[in-house]
Amino acid sequence: MRAAIVLLLLAVACGRRAPTGRADLFVDATEQTGLRFRHFNGAAGRFHLPEIMGSGVALLDYDGDGDLDVLLVQGDFLDKREPVSKALFPLPAGHARGSRLFRNELVPAGRLRFTDITDSVGLRHSGAGMGVAAGDYDNDGDTDLYLTAAGPNTLFRNDGGRFTDVTRAARVQDQRWSTSAAFLDYDRDGDLDLFVANYVDFTLQNSKICSTAAGAPDYCTPKAFRPVPDRLFRNDGNGAFTDVTASAGIGLLAGPGLGVTCADFNGDGWPDIYVANDGEANHLWLNQRNGTFREAALASGVAFSEDGLPQAGMGVSAGDYDQDGDDDIVVTNLTREGSTLYRYEGTGFFSDVSARSGLRIPTFAFTGFGVDWFDYDNDGWLDLFVANGAVTMIESLRGQPFPFQQRNQLFRNQRGEFKDVTAAAGPALALMEVTRGAVFGDLDQDGDLDIVVSNNNGPARVFLNQRGPAASWLRVRLQGTASNRQGLGARVGLFRAGRPPLWRRVHTDSSYLSASEPVAHFGLDGADSLERIMVMWPTGKREQWAAPRPGATVTMREGSGRPAR
Repeated sequence: MRAAIVLLLLAVACGRRAPTGRADLFVDATEQTGLRFRHFNGAAGRFHLPEIMGSGVALLDYDGDGDLDVLLVQGDFLDKREPVSKALFPLPAGHARGSRLFRNELVPAGRLRFTDITDSVGLRHSGAGMGVAAGDYDNDGDTDLYLTAAGPNTLFRNDGGRFTDVTRAARVQDQRWSTSAAFLDYDRDGDLDLFVANYVDFTLQNSKICSTAAGAPDYCTPKAFRPVPDRLFRNDGNGAFTDVTASAGIGLLAGPGLGVTCADFNGDGWPDIYVANDGEANHLWLNQRNGTFREAALASGVAFSEDGLPQAGMGVSAGDYDQDGDDDIVVTNLTREGSTLYRYEGTGFFSDVSARSGLRIPTFAFTGFGVDWFDYDNDGWLDLFVANGAVTMIESLRGQPFPFQQRNQLFRNQRGEFKDVTAAAGPALALMEVTRGAVFGDLDQDGDLDIVVSNNNGPARVFLNQRGPAASWLRVRLQGTASNRQGLGARVGLFRAGRPPLWRRVHTDSSYLSASEPVAHFGLDGADSLERIMVMWPTGKREQWAAPRPGATVTMREGSGRPAR
């Protein structure tokens, strides 16, 4: 009885409803939780392409108190000579300029509430911000942040909850238009390296204004500009990085990169890098285990769509949606292309199963950006959320101030086939906005996964999952010793009696311009008999532990388990 009362009080305190039989799967708790942020895209009627592309969001426990805080990336004028009065969509009164960090007050206050603490922690980031990567690159137990922009990128080192700009000292500068970035340990030496996707060679001097079919001014496609190569920085372990883009082979190809996900895509135990390119062949960089990479997207079946055409790749994620033990890839694309699902066949090759899985047709009318696999209903199968918003004018919205709005989509995984359940999810997900970033984590610590999204020229949103304690779950957090501190890149397997194991990848990358919570979340469907947990650490070591009881978040420390094969 006491536990039930506590759960009820927590639901009320968080601005949530206790279970009432309503069909809503998610509720918009933005206002109740105090996450007051509005994106400013700097548009002043010149249709500079970066205006319509940003921006991202991150979930991280920046202060180590056990709950998830939120970082939101802000935009700005590309031309600093533009006065605020010229902005077509100015910031409302009371909204601060620059990217903002919001502290979660759940611990110790017991109430989900966000407080803007940006200025007090030294996180000063301005400019035309795009994305964010989160990871503990110096292995000191604090999550650091790398923010990308249409302009200079910035690395903020976290020292006990205070941030310092160490970009120059760490040697990770990039002046080009960077988009998504990812921390990964590509050389398996125990510290996190940095991959940065770059988009196109856009400058104010070569900016163009394109037009709709009716002749109205509009944003250009990336084909109006030259693509540029991505970059790879190796962590030297002394607080600095070395640019190994050329020596690693990453610089051999250019592409308009937007989304990045890092996983072992060929089963050799080493992390590879997949990049969603906008309007050109996607890239799959296979790790050669000697510091170099080989591009193999075409040979692996993940460069083009099923009909052999390049698509406008935006967001991307990897996960084992069909429970066969390996990671599959989903890519969001432009309107009239549909999202693409590549299923891994176990032989180094992927098949495009977008149509057969039921994903292509429901996404055909949308332009997708942020995306990730997450088990929203805790049934053990990875579901899918797609953040949508157009990049060129929608004719049916002509005459509106910002005619790019679309609704987001939620897909339930029905044992390998997907059903669009957005309509049943409640009015929160039916909002018509221009959504870009999407991140996933348990904000209110009730055992289900919540969503935070960022909107271009609009407010951030907190969508709280209403599943709560209605289904059992288990969450695994890693602490590396020989591996990187957060265990990024590790695969966690939950073995169940009489059923196939569930595999999850610990990561912060994927989606679009964004970084999610680095925890392996397992929905248990209320009927699983758990046997053991296996961790395949980024260094290649394998360990196992007896399975803990459901309904808990446990930490597995490297070296504390039993050897596993």
